[in-house]
Amino acid sequence: MTADLHVEVEGDGPALLMLHGFTGSTAAMWPLGRTVTDRRMVLAVDLPGHGRTGLLDPPDHRFESTLDALVHILDQRDIDEADVLGYSMGGRLALGLAVRHPERIRSTILIGSTAGYPTDAERAARRRSDAALADDLVEQGLEWFVDHWMALPLFASQQRLGDLFLAGTRAQRLSNDPDGLVASLLGSGTGAQPSFWGGLHGVSGPVLLVVGEEDARYRRLAFRMASGLPNATIEVVPEAGHAAHVENLPAVATAVAEFLAGVDGT
Repeated sequence: MTADLHVEVEGDGPALLMLHGFTGSTAAMWPLGRTVTDRRMVLAVDLPGHGRTGLLDPPDHRFESTLDALVHILDQRDIDEADVLGYSMGGRLALGLAVRHPERIRSTILIGSTAGYPTDAERAARRRSDAALADDLVEQGLEWFVDHWMALPLFASQQRLGDLFLAGTRAQRLSNDPDGLVASLLGSGTGAQPSFWGGLHGVSGPVLLVVGEEDARYRRLAFRMASGLPNATIEVVPEAGHAAHVENLPAVATAVAEFLAGVDGT
């Protein structure tokens, strides 16, 4: 049985499936999503374990099962083909859709994302690390986990956005179900997903790779992915780290709008 995920829909035009990162929700993606509702019907999804979707019953949070649930969203709405935009974990899922279901994905926008770990050893090491982090979440609680997550060096550049923004982001992350986050971490973490490096050549539609100028690791990954994709463009966003769409929304919104205009042939 395919899971039903919480979906929020705004706008008019061709479908754009929009996927948030780990500990996020639709709320984290709408500031960007609403910049394109004049040209797209945006379907913002709460991924398994997050937001109003929460912990699935039965609790199948596996990466491939989530891909099936996302295709199911399109099937339910008689959408033959969609664009997809994903950030971080959502980007990994967006790329998974483009690799596994190229006939359903017209174009792909990846923000701060990766094709996964290329070797079994790397994936196994990451699964062990994520399992230990999941244990910490259970033992020390959601508040500790969110503070720990937001303090990671990956998100250090967000400090410049100010206390009000950080408090709002913290509140959004704390609204998630801790059991759902554990299930997501174990089922759809980077170590749990297949490697898509060998499948990049099969992505038929155009791809926009968005990465913050200050996000050195994901900049390298973006250029590496671009070398394997048949039709890829890289947008390096100034004054931004990992969450470029949050840290420099105007620049990312412009890049996304121009990319979608190109997809539409306008």
